[in-house]
Formats: sequence, structure tokens, C-alpha cells
Amino acid sequence: MSNTSIIQSVLDIAAIRQQFPVLKREVKGKPLVYFDNAATAQKPQVVIDALVYYYSNYNANIHRGIHTLAEEATAKFEATRDAFQQFINAGNRDEVIITKGTTESINLVAYTWARQNLHAGDEVIISGMEHHSNIVPWQIICAEKQAVLKVIPIDDDGELVMEEFHKLLSSKTKIISVVHVSNALGTVNPVKEIITAAHAVGAKVMVDGAQSAVHLDIDVQDLDCDFFACSAHKLYGPTGVGILYGKKELLETMPVFLGGGEMIKEVSFSGTTYADLPYKYEAGTPNIADTVATAAALAYIQELGKQNIRAYEDELLHYATEKLLAIDGLKIIGTAKEKTSLVSFVIDKVHPQDVGILLDNKGIAVRTGHHCAQPLMERFKIPGTIRASFAVYNTFEEIDALIAGLQHAVKLLR
Repeated sequence: MSNTSIIQSVLDIAAIRQQFPVLKREVKGKPLVYFDNAATAQKPQVVIDALVYYYSNYNANIHRGIHTLAEEATAKFEATRDAFQQFINAGNRDEVIITKGTTESINLVAYTWARQNLHAGDEVIISGMEHHSNIVPWQIICAEKQAVLKVIPIDDDGELVMEEFHKLLSSKTKIISVVHVSNALGTVNPVKEIITAAHAVGAKVMVDGAQSAVHLDIDVQDLDCDFFACSAHKLYGPTGVGILYGKKELLETMPVFLGGGEMIKEVSFSGTTYADLPYKYEAGTPNIADTVATAAALAYIQELGKQNIRAYEDELLHYATEKLLAIDGLKIIGTAKEKTSLVSFVIDKVHPQDVGILLDNKGIAVRTGHHCAQPLMERFKIPGTIRASFAVYNTFEEIDALIAGLQHAVKLLR
């Protein structure tokens, strides 16, 4: 594949790279090559500026103050909720709950909806490629409610075995919580098919969109999912911010999650009444500054065009895949027909962590290990993988540097 493309020209990758300050730094005397975007994306200057501007000009607590700074901060905070509503095409802004990230969002559903609705003998379905944050909460709540946790198997390509999924479904199934895009494999799962099948047996569906929201067009109304979660820090935004989308009729009937300020209407020692949506689930002082700055990240993605970003990242993925497969003894883990822009691999007779250390010595940041998906690694009978994940600011030349670094590492370690 050529190192140039129409998409690359449309996006002006060189100009985009200039918008990310961290890409100007060196690591151990080498230019930084950042291929750990599935863990967290770097931040453009507009996001950093939005964060600094908040603290410099209208830092105040929100919703309860009547002074100018409080009103300005509240308006900006709520503007992010509106931006997220548009970003995922939620039907109502009250369906967008601000959380600290995907993990908290999944736990919120497990500890409210599931705790209220699960009974002994009921069944919860997850998949064999879930992040720990979409395994552990369901294990906890199933143990508490004496419910049964079932797992959709995956095949050798890293795809869900959908025939087995349909066999798992029954009238006992109450909720399915499934990752939209695997953080360890890049596999794009057929969530719409899962949702349709689940609703046919009366089950609800939670979609973990931590990896999908930045790459795929998300339309929760079209998907018809009951819950959807994602995190800002994978969307070129700050850490500590995420959302839970939930259908309004479900959120209204669910019990509260955390108690405190903001989530109440009236408090007395004889009893308390709770606030309306979305504030019912937003107890205490939220992460105001980072939430405000998240709006700049969402606007940045929309300005570039998610389809343009995806097309360019697909080119990077295909180029990297072709180059990696030329390395002797290298095996890609996760060869699904539909993937987003990451590639996980192992190299014969070489430990992933050793490779990661040698790549870091050349300024190349990759992720090594089990990627918070230990059951998935057990499925493939490996201790972990080397994962390179790509973003819009990465280049073909950086992939060439990765390949050279890998060849050097293999030569040394073997």
C-alpha cells in the first residue's frame, strides 16, 4: 500500500499532528510514536485550552449557585450533555447521564437495574471478549442475586459464535451486556443483531461503547439498545468523564445509585425524595472542568468527520497488518472480518513485555499484556499480546518505525 491516500490529503495529517502538543516530545531521545490509543487518546490543543479556560475564567460549582460564575459553569456543563446527546443520537437529553467513565456506567446499571430486576435462576449473558469492567460487576450482582452468568464463545478469528449466542437466549435471560468493539482484538460485534434477538425474549441490552464511540457512527435509537456507555478519554477528551445512555422509561423506574447532593428533591429525617432525570444519577460535585472540556473533543471529532477518521485509520490498519505479517514468527490475534484500528499480535519465542520495553527505548509506545481481558487471553492460550492501536494523528511512517523496532527486538531477543 502506498504511504499516501486521498483520505490522508483530505484530513491533512501533518496539520492534525501539530494540534497535539505531546506529539512534539521525545522519549529516550527518539520522537514519540504513540500507538496506545485504545488505552487513551492524546488531547488536541483545543481540549487543553478549554480545560485551562474553565479554571482561569469561570471555575465554580454547578446547578445550585445563582452567581454569574456558577451560571456560566452550569451552562457549559449542560452543553456537554447536549453534545453527547447529538453524538450518540439519544432521543432525549435526560437520557444522558454524566459519569466518570464506562466502568462506572456499567456498574450503575448492574447495581440499579440488575439488582432490582434479577432473581434467583435468572440469566445474564456477556461475551468471551469482555473487558474486566464488563465482567466483574455482573459476577458480583449474579452472586448476590443467585443469578447465572453465561458467556458467548468466540472463534479462532476472534468473532462471536452467534449460533451459540442464540442457543443461550431463553425466557430466563434478563440482560445482555456486550462490548461493541473489543479493546484487545479490534473486533466489531454485531450488536444490532444481538439487541433484536434479546428484545424478542424480553431481555435488555447494555452496550459497552468504550472502543466504538470514537470509530463508529453511534445511533442509539437505531440500535435500539437499552443502555450504552462510553468514555471521553478515548474520544480525544479528558480523563474521568463518560456517559451512560439509558432509555428514559428504564432510568425513571430504576433505583438510585449514589446518595448525596444534587440527586435529591427534598431531604428530611423522615424521608427523602429524589431528583428527576438526569440528576437522579449525578450525586455530588461532578468532574466539572473535564466535562466542560469534553464538548471541545466531541466538536473536534465532528469537525474532522468520523467517516474520514475511520477511513484513514482503516488504511493504517491494513498497512500495519500487511507489514506485521512479513515478520517471521509473528501471529495476529484477532482476524475478524470487521475490525477497528488496532492490531494485537504475538511473536514466537518472544515475550510481549520484553518487546514493549525495547520498543519504548526507541520512543514507540505500545500496550503489552492481557489488556484487562484475561479470560480472552486464556481462550487463546497466551499470556498476553503486543497491541498497537491507531488514531487519526498516526502515520504510515510511524508504522514503518514500529516494524523496524520489532525486527530489532526479535533479533536481540532470539
